[in-house]
Amino acid sequence: MSLKPQALLVMNSGTFADQFDSARLERLAGMVDLGGQPWTDSLDAPELAGRLEEVEILLTSWGVPRLNAERLERMPKLRAVFHCAGTVRSFVSEELWDRGITVTNGADANAIPVAEFTFASIVLAGKKAHVLANDARTFREDWDYATARGELGNIGRVIGIIGFSRIGRRVVSLVQQLQDVTCLVSDPHANPAEVAAAGGSLVTLEQLLRESDVVSIHAPALPETRNMISTRELDIMKDHATLINTARGSLVDTAALEAECRKGRITALLDVTEPEPLPADSVLYDLPNVIITPHIAGSLGTETRRMSDAALDDLERYLAGKDLLAEVVHADLGLSA
Repeated sequence: MSLKPQALLVMNSGTFADQFDSARLERLAGMVDLGGQPWTDSLDAPELAGRLEEVEILLTSWGVPRLNAERLERMPKLRAVFHCAGTVRSFVSEELWDRGITVTNGADANAIPVAEFTFASIVLAGKKAHVLANDARTFREDWDYATARGELGNIGRVIGIIGFSRIGRRVVSLVQQLQDVTCLVSDPHANPAEVAAAGGSLVTLEQLLRESDVVSIHAPALPETRNMISTRELDIMKDHATLINTARGSLVDTAALEAECRKGRITALLDVTEPEPLPADSVLYDLPNVIITPHIAGSLGTETRRMSDAALDDLERYLAGKDLLAEVVHADLGLSA
């Protein structure tokens, strides 16, 4: 009989194929006993009953079902969940926390591609590249349109970061590469000293919106942050400013954004929307000053293996009795993006 703890991978089939190649499965098998069936996309199949009774560790990702009381009853020995993706909100339950089960996630690893995508978007926004590319389809060889979207360039820009989250603070650090940049941060929970150390200045949301050339949203989706950017907030943004949202669509009032973008005064770069995707008749699809991407900022394809590696690193630490690097604490879950 194996002395290794029994473990099971729980995620959809496409995610499993992307995140666990032979090298990662081999590494995992060196630490735990994967039994005859290392992976499943369901915890409700009758044939899994005996396997679940012995499982001590789950490695989860996109497609994991909610770990509610009924499912947890089938896993009496479960003591740790290593999530190979970002937020755990979709599957954790009060019953899971009540049982004292250890939970980690890959949010830090997932923050890397989102921050990279955001920084690239900020640089392109300084040149109005996305919008001018759309304008080219209309004006074609008449290049006079290049001056119609405001001043171009990335020197001396004011960049506003809403939410000093794990992604937000990475973006603050990345924008320091721009010459003479001023980085404003708005976050009611941020420590001013930490913001300053990263290169930012903590200000009110209103000041940030009034002064920033580019505003990037990195706040969590909570009841109190729903539609935090609405008519008033959009109205006080500078002419020709750019709003970037790679966080959650619910943070921006879609109707208010539609109304503001119709005016052509500001630009919106949206990787997330509310609803997602937008209905086919949304005016946002047709406006040249609006750029919509299909939720691609986060980890995709081979990038997702970075989160698998982070989970495996923490699993190794867990089995060695060391402190974990990415443990999710129930009390702090409401403040994370």
